[in-house]
Formats: sequence, structure tokens, C-alpha cells
Amino acid sequence: MLSARKVMQISQIIPVISVQSVEEALRLAEALMLGGVNIFEITLRTACALDAIKAVAHEFPEAMTGAGTVLNADQFQRVEDMGARFAISPGLTHELAYYKNSIPLLPGVATASEIMKGLEYGYDAFKLFPANIVGGVEAIKAFGAPFRDVVFCPTGGVNAGNAKEYLALENVLCVGGSWIVPTKLIQEQNFKEITKITQEALLALR
Repeated sequence: MLSARKVMQISQIIPVISVQSVEEALRLAEALMLGGVNIFEITLRTACALDAIKAVAHEFPEAMTGAGTVLNADQFQRVEDMGARFAISPGLTHELAYYKNSIPLLPGVATASEIMKGLEYGYDAFKLFPANIVGGVEAIKAFGAPFRDVVFCPTGGVNAGNAKEYLALENVLCVGGSWIVPTKLIQEQNFKEITKITQEALLALR
């Protein structure tokens, strides 16, 4: 079974995507792939999200299509049924932790206690959320000493200005963010500019 760590190692950036139509999702996925990112977190924040996951997973089988904002076991099962290859949650509940699914879950944490609870459940890879509000780079540095085998994907307030600082930490495998998929550009259908932003973001992280 694919692990959350393996998912986190696919790209330094996991774009956090919220789309208003299936067509929008397909064009956005294509733009990101042209820019060099072949992993997508399509969040369950819009009415078309499940259909978008299904369409992108089918149209781009070579990419890693995942679901974000997965809050319960029912959603966890539904995103897998739609073709998602991983799921991301803003937190971790008993229900999610023990739900038997064949795709990996990257649960969110914000505190040491939540990390410890996640370790009890058998997880060692987490999304730190909302990263900048709960301490950002300094928090992840501090977590490194007591939780030496834990890795993070900080999400929430991550942008072009601080992504490199996060990724310089040994316990950060990738970052999640929406700065490479600006809502304004999506609304304008300016997907060429999104490809350009993605290329520039990856170049800046080298």
C-alpha cells in the first residue's frame, strides 16, 4: 500500500485546489502538470469536488490525484470510490484513524498532544495546519526534538516567501498551498499564467 510519506515525496509542493466545475479542474490539472507538478489535493469544499476528483483521476492517470478536507469515514470512502489515491484531513478523529481504507491518509495536527495521539493511532506523517498560525517554522523545529521520526507537510499560510524556509527543515517533506493556483487566475481562466507561476515556484525551491 502507498504510504503518506511516499505521497509527500512526490513533489515539494502539493497544490491545494478548490474548483467550481469539472472543466476548471481538468484545465487546472493540465496547467500544473505543464508547470512540473503532478500531484493535486482537490478539496471537498465545493459541490463539484467529487466529480472533479473522478474526472482528473481518469484523465490524468499518470498524476497523483488526492482529496482534501476529508472530515469523516463516509467522505474517506467516497473519495476513494472516485479515484483519489490519497486523502488529507485538517485533523484526526477516532473514526478516521480506524477506518479501513486502501489509500493513505495524511491527517492534520496543530499541537504536541495531537501528534502524540496520531502516533498512538499508528501515524508518523502529518499535515501541520494551520501552519503559520500554530507557530510555523519555529513550531516544526521544536517538534523535531521530541518527535524525531515524524515528518510534516505544513499547510496554511505557506507561500512563495516562506516555502523554502519550511522545506529547509529535515522533518518537512513538502508544503501544501494555494499560492500557485490563485483564485483570480482560475476565474479569469488564465491557466498559462498558472503554469508559469508553478515553474517559477519550483525553480525558486532548487
